Amino acid sequence: MVKKDSLIKGTLILTAAALIARVIGIFQRVPLAHVMDEVGISAFSMSNNVYLLLLVFATAGIPSAVSKMVSERVELGRGDEVKRIYRAALRFGAIAGVTLTVLLLLLAPVYTWLAGTQHATLAIQAIAPSLLLFPIIAMMRGYFQGRQLMMAGGVSQVIEQIARVVTAIGVVFAMHGWGYGNEKMAAGGALGSVVGSVGAFAVMLYYAVKLRKSDEQTGELKRSGRTTDAGRRTGGLPILRTNRDIYRAIFRISIPILVTAMTVQSIYMIDQSLLTRLSEWRFGEETTLKWLADLTTNAQSIAGIPPVLAIALSQSILPVLSAAFASGDRERVTRQATLALRIGIFSGMPIVLLMTVGAHAINGLLFPNPDASVIVGMLAGGTIFQITMMTSNSILYGLGQQRLAMKHTLVGIFVKLILTLILTPIFGVYGLVSATTLCFMFATMTNMMSIRKRAGVRALGDRWTGFVATVLILSAAGGALVYAVLHLAAPLGWKWPYLLATGALGLLICAVYPVLLTALGVLRADDLESYPARIRRVLRPFLRFARGGQRVSDAR
Repeated sequence: MVKKDSLIKGTLILTAAALIARVIGIFQRVPLAHVMDEVGISAFSMSNNVYLLLLVFATAGIPSAVSKMVSERVELGRGDEVKRIYRAALRFGAIAGVTLTVLLLLLAPVYTWLAGTQHATLAIQAIAPSLLLFPIIAMMRGYFQGRQLMMAGGVSQVIEQIARVVTAIGVVFAMHGWGYGNEKMAAGGALGSVVGSVGAFAVMLYYAVKLRKSDEQTGELKRSGRTTDAGRRTGGLPILRTNRDIYRAIFRISIPILVTAMTVQSIYMIDQSLLTRLSEWRFGEETTLKWLADLTTNAQSIAGIPPVLAIALSQSILPVLSAAFASGDRERVTRQATLALRIGIFSGMPIVLLMTVGAHAINGLLFPNPDASVIVGMLAGGTIFQITMMTSNSILYGLGQQRLAMKHTLVGIFVKLILTLILTPIFGVYGLVSATTLCFMFATMTNMMSIRKRAGVRALGDRWTGFVATVLILSAAGGALVYAVLHLAAPLGWKWPYLLATGALGLLICAVYPVLLTALGVLRADDLESYPARIRRVLRPFLRFARGGQRVSDAR
């Protein structure tokens, strides 16, 4: 029997898997940066960004729609529709994979010519075969998430990254030894995506067989959900009898989700496409090329770590919230939406603080040259709004408000584009990064107003003052600590000062952050009652402090 994952457990599984995958992905760039120059690194980074954008375009909307539709119908006991939706999604994934592979091979030279980065053409074409399998993998992940089984997606993600990194590093170093140039080495490294797709697909097949056997034994898809007489009641959802009905419903849900899911990669594409064009005339080709390499290799890699939590949380909350909304349980909707937002804010901020306050130390630890630290810190600092934007988007999806989330996102991207055109010629890469943060802020604020209106959800309510005070105190203390450690450990040389400064900052945040949240009334005992017992045991001292020393139960 396959056991379902709760919101928190599912989030923890996906967060752990995504963090592991992200760290592995950053590790990949570190040795490559020692072998390839700025031309090779920028080509490799650009190929990854194009790949991620196309993957989102092909798969992000449909799997999320599948997850939503499956969870709703499982809740209402409509198992036959669940099976039909799954089969239709797999067919779409196969067609999308072939189509995107051919288009990427043909259009890569056109894109690189328009962006003025023809050196990335081979690398972009090398990733094309991986798109044959990834759309199918994404459909399978969406189905598993709809069944509230997050382990399959987590394991496949880790295996994918391990296979990708091992292949990329091995091929690049081999090609370097054979005397190939940077453009061809970047293309060789991009082939790791193809091997990664094969590994991920093998994992998903294993879990698909396991789930099918479990369904046969338990009759899960034949049971009715929370709605009584579920066989006759629709819960307000249309009955999907044909493939045409299924695809119509999928695309109606997925297109708005697709637009919002493309936000981050679209912004990154805007940044790497316009930075050189808008700033080269003033700052020179050498400076803008270095900015481009620093932005795509250092800043975007490090800034990609904090939103990992939001991605996992969004994937976990969508099926849970969709099921609650389909059954008409408003109290469960409000409770789960509030919990999701607080998890995102409380858990995301310490990571953002580490990446922002410790930008110089982390950048110096991971990469040969720490000169990009200001860019890293600025981009990482804005990710707290990226986290809240992504989480609130998913809550709106669960409430059936995909179009509203899409509207907010499109206006935010428009704001980003206008600000980029204005600020980049004046301030260079720093103006460009500032425009990105303002885009995330706008989308977050408009989403939160809509959620409050429809579900009565207030993420922090009267706790904002204490939360902001916590952030400011930790930023000041952390900045002083990093400065002191870097100077005191400077005689050690090599990477030791950066490693010690990063470690010291991490320990400070882990020790002081929960204390400040509790002392300033931001984190309260009743907030954590829904957490699993193991997590409550870890937080028991803070809960006792919040309750004035009273004993806190560990019962589930």
